[in-house]
Amino acid sequence: MHETIIIGAGIAGLTAAIYAARKRMDFLIISEDFGGQFNVSGEVVNYPGIIETTGADFEKIMEKQMKFNKVDVRQEKVAKIEKISKGNFRIVTNKAKYEAKTIIIATGARPRKLDVPGEKEFANKGLTYCAICDGPLFTGKKVAVIGGGDAGLEAADFMLNIAKDIKILESMERSKAHEYLQQRIFGQKKVEFINKAAVKEIYGRKFVEGLKYERDGKMNDLKVDGIIIEIGRAPNTELFRGLVELDEHNHVAIDQQTRTSVQGIFAAGDCASGHEYQYVIAAGQGCMALLKAARYLAKKKG
Repeated sequence: MHETIIIGAGIAGLTAAIYAARKRMDFLIISEDFGGQFNVSGEVVNYPGIIETTGADFEKIMEKQMKFNKVDVRQEKVAKIEKISKGNFRIVTNKAKYEAKTIIIATGARPRKLDVPGEKEFANKGLTYCAICDGPLFTGKKVAVIGGGDAGLEAADFMLNIAKDIKILESMERSKAHEYLQQRIFGQKKVEFINKAAVKEIYGRKFVEGLKYERDGKMNDLKVDGIIIEIGRAPNTELFRGLVELDEHNHVAIDQQTRTSVQGIFAAGDCASGHEYQYVIAAGQGCMALLKAARYLAKKKG
């Protein structure tokens, strides 16, 4: 019976693990992979104490910190969580069963999809959800970035020295991205911003050849060699439906102390309500979740 089990190894889960290790708690951290959003982040310039880094380099720092604190991430897939006696929980993975007095949910979020014809067929065939991962495949080519928020403009920024031509399609009238990103992207000769554009179809033969979008009631055809979709994220919370309360967007509902609707279960990071996908927020919530779980355990003993 562990004191806590942390599910997820992005910055929220890893931060919780650091604090659990420093408190010498009996805990586990379980995740299908290591790093979460680190694996798809480009430039990181807004984390306190770090002037400038990348997701990949940030991940390396966290790996070193895990080793320093003797934290071993168990790379397993959680299949089920059950309530058992005395307010405790059983976590069933693809490899084993574990029991814990508390749980910290830190499963993050995944790219949101357009759900239009051709999207599924051309995934990894000229269509990607990660400019950092696949951008170099479009060297010297024409690219469409779907999404004019922070993620979309970050993708366009990454592609500036790679792609020949970049079209940014945004469904709203104007970009929702931070001002510094707009200043860096808009005005670049190879970049064109197309507002009020609703993508309706992605087409091609073996690989992406273009897309069709509706604007002001008219259908338009855009020929491109690659498509990068950056329209936000969907929380990885399907596993917890029926276990804890979710908000209207399927994030785990938490209060200011990261407590969920179930005593003993806490949540942190991109999977939790709040909808502000920032490393510093996820890290702070991971810390808060662990400390509140520890306090909950202390009260339970008393």
